[in-house]
Amino acid sequence: MAEAQGLEVRLRAQRPIALDIAFRAGPGELLALVGPSGAGKSTVLRCIAGLHRAEAGRIACAGEIWFDAGRGIDLPPHRRRAGLVFQDYALFPHMSAEGNVMAAMGHRPAAERRAAARALLARVHLAGLERRRPAELSGGQQQRVAVARALARDPAVLLLDEPFSAVDRATRRRLQAELAALRQGLAVPILLVTHDLEEALLLADRMVLLHRGRGLQTAPPAEMLARPASAEVARLLDLRNLFRARVAGHDVARGRTLLRWGARLIEAAAAPALPEGAEVDWLIPPAAVLLHRRDRPSAGERENPVEGRVIELLVLGEEARVKLDVGDPDGHPLAFSLPLHAARRNGLAVGQGCSVSLLAEAIHAMPRAVP
Repeated sequence: MAEAQGLEVRLRAQRPIALDIAFRAGPGELLALVGPSGAGKSTVLRCIAGLHRAEAGRIACAGEIWFDAGRGIDLPPHRRRAGLVFQDYALFPHMSAEGNVMAAMGHRPAAERRAAARALLARVHLAGLERRRPAELSGGQQQRVAVARALARDPAVLLLDEPFSAVDRATRRRLQAELAALRQGLAVPILLVTHDLEEALLLADRMVLLHRGRGLQTAPPAEMLARPASAEVARLLDLRNLFRARVAGHDVARGRTLLRWGARLIEAAAAPALPEGAEVDWLIPPAAVLLHRRDRPSAGERENPVEGRVIELLVLGEEARVKLDVGDPDGHPLAFSLPLHAARRNGLAVGQGCSVSLLAEAIHAMPRAVP
């Protein structure tokens, strides 16, 4: 079964670091662990590698059990086929790039190690730099050596702990592209720890959102952004336009859920599991807020029309970011962006009134958590 050849993780702990998380990653899948600093992302990687022990749980990889608290199984790090790239790379400063890679090849015959190390360094675009020590390499080159060393273990899982955080933006983009190309030839799960949501969107097949050691949601990045499981997830992802409402009913024929938002009745994407009368949180992406043109009204303006007053207009290059006071019962503004020329053409300015439409299919309603 595919899952048996991938990675399965289930961890629980109260101290010294709280953990409550479970996930799977299949062969060839890149799973991103995302969350704020202190969320427990690096601790999860250390548990998988055998450098930290959770109080309870189970870790299985490539059909082998590495950790099972209930059965007393806890393999030491050298018996776990995990390739780990540390945030600071942790290269041996007195060794060359080639020597660093060879140091991870204790499982290979000595006669094979140098050629294998050179092949791995060529694979990460470091051919010709084999004899250089870490101090003679750039940050991006050091990161490539660290990846080659992790692959030198012939790992069953590749663990990347914020691997691009120590390099500049341009180098980060190049390394991300190299990782995307490299993974095409790897048939093992890859776990990427990152606090950069854009990085997860670029690279990950799925992502796990962590907060205070808890796994809150696992989903493809685009799906999580469009359909967060809760208001807590939405806030951690820094999603704007989060409001409260009450379910007024369901229009099954039209595939819509009706929400009572203050004095307004708005249509949202169908959410039949939400009972009528339930209080919910709902979200609409800024891209699904459409400004009504003053000079050319359209039929689309009848879709959840909302009147508001501009309370903030921020110009960023050729983009205008707008916040409207729309009379939300909790006082939250409605935010959206549009090209600067469109804002000027429609006379948007602080204090001015305007109207927008909220695209129903993009409105996502979520059960409201009980405090």
